[in-house]
Amino acid sequence: MSKVEPSNGHSRTLDIVPSTEEKMTDRGQWGNKLEFVLSVAGEIIGLGNVWRFPYLCYKNGGGAFFIPYLIFLFACGIPVFFLETSLGQFTSEGGVTCWRKICPLFEGVGYATQVIVALLNIYYIVVLAWAIFFLSNSFTWDLPWASCNNTWNTGKIQNTTPNATSPVIEFWERRVLRISSGIHHIGSLNWDLVICLAVAWVICYFCIWKGVKSTGKVVYFTATFPYAMLIILLIRGVTLPGASRGIHFYLYPDLGRLSDPQVWMDAGTQIFFSYAICLGCLTALGSYNKYNNNCYKDCLSLCFLNSGTSFIAGFAIFSILGFMSYEQNVPISEVAESGPGLAFIAYPRAVSMMPFSPLWACCFFIMIVFLGLDSQFVCVESLVTAMVDMYPSTFRRKNRRELFILAVAVVSFLMGLIMLTEGGMYIFQLFDYYAASGMCLLFVAIFETVCIAWIYGADRFYDNIEDMIGYRPGPVIKYCWLFFTPATCFGTFAFALIKYSPLKYNNEYVYPWWGNGIGWVLALSSMLCIPVWIAVKLYYTPGTLRERLVILTTPSTELPKTKQEQERLLAIFAADGDSLHQKAPPTKDGYFPVDEKESHC
Repeated sequence: MSKVEPSNGHSRTLDIVPSTEEKMTDRGQWGNKLEFVLSVAGEIIGLGNVWRFPYLCYKNGGGAFFIPYLIFLFACGIPVFFLETSLGQFTSEGGVTCWRKICPLFEGVGYATQVIVALLNIYYIVVLAWAIFFLSNSFTWDLPWASCNNTWNTGKIQNTTPNATSPVIEFWERRVLRISSGIHHIGSLNWDLVICLAVAWVICYFCIWKGVKSTGKVVYFTATFPYAMLIILLIRGVTLPGASRGIHFYLYPDLGRLSDPQVWMDAGTQIFFSYAICLGCLTALGSYNKYNNNCYKDCLSLCFLNSGTSFIAGFAIFSILGFMSYEQNVPISEVAESGPGLAFIAYPRAVSMMPFSPLWACCFFIMIVFLGLDSQFVCVESLVTAMVDMYPSTFRRKNRRELFILAVAVVSFLMGLIMLTEGGMYIFQLFDYYAASGMCLLFVAIFETVCIAWIYGADRFYDNIEDMIGYRPGPVIKYCWLFFTPATCFGTFAFALIKYSPLKYNNEYVYPWWGNGIGWVLALSSMLCIPVWIAVKLYYTPGTLRERLVILTTPSTELPKTKQEQERLLAIFAADGDSLHQKAPPTKDGYFPVDEKESHC
């Protein structure tokens, strides 16, 4: 609040930054900067760093893959990461209302991110259920996937070639998944996994049930403990025989692969996956920062930490895969896998060959659980923050927020049960391939950057950032928002559409047409939010088309004002004080009321 002294001596108040501090107190705030940094680190450093990035390096030219990866990192990853985090800090709003205040026409961007997050919350936690199941079966002297003497084994086990049926494959498919012949055969629930999923949701709920007060404390452990496990596995991996063989295949540069457009596509989608951009999570986490927090410095540090973790994880994973290749005397290509295949087939098979195998199995699956846990509960927190900010009078009452989080957890748990059936893995793959696919994230990123850079204004947003952190970041990020990021995202999005191929499970099972149809419904459920919202707002807003566009692209007057704007408003009100006194008498405390229309530019 600023007090203006008009020419006749009377004073009145001008609400230049409308209750920003009061609002932050009402919403909650990080206890300190470390809580914010660890929460973001826990969100962005997840399963993709361990089971996707190393495999993509090996598959796409080893060390040569870093060329497209770094190009996408600096052209898309860091600019969008900083945009979303600073937007949350500037507006102090969640993933939907921040866009409503910046540009009402593009509020659909916020809804698109929350649809993706809602779908992600349903299926991502299923990976935790699998990991908890494996972990519970690791506390034994003889790992159940290391032998063929179990009730689920078929008796046709071959250990000579990895592509043949093996104990670990049968444990995964016949014991854990109990997988059916296809998506048309859903079958019955696997109650062991139901219990594991319930445990995962209970842990997730109590990590965030008190908002940032609980989340900020939990991440001290959940975001740091996986690093301890990763270092232990790295040290163990590089000391195994054959480790150098795996590291060689991981990093050996094949520059010829750079001519393949798919390599560039993989680099781009990996950046969007691993940096958790276009999900609204970074906006939600940034919204709990103090207004003057140096989010620019934080974002740069977190981006380099994320990519560095991916790089180091590659050594831990491929050194152990090299050991497995050495032990079985087979090419590394026959043991290297990505995604669930790495975490639940290749790696368990490798640890079963090591001395003290239960110990290394426990370390690995504990790491997987914690890597996935903080990513999961931050995504839930993002969705809850968005809804609470949309309906504050409803959800900020006593215990309402906790009950809403409980409702989200229960509904997501019930919807996730279909993925724990005999045909559940086919449903899981549909969600993973379509619901949070690279195409959806790229589509959202295009509109995010266009909205900030071209409609709200890149220079204006740089003014806001300068007001928050005290200086203007280098112009490179601004030019990325204006040109490089939307152009790169659009090109990659177009290529993804052109190169689209229907989903196959395990490169063998072909989904029926209606299965891929369900997948496209999942993908379009988020992407259509943006154009549909634009069309609806233009239709229902009164006035000519030009007037509608002006109204719908004008930022909210509730946004914080920069120092320059404050000084200009103070000068206007000081000069116009006498005319205001003629419109309304002073209040009891001597202040003159200000017309809302006149209190902002």
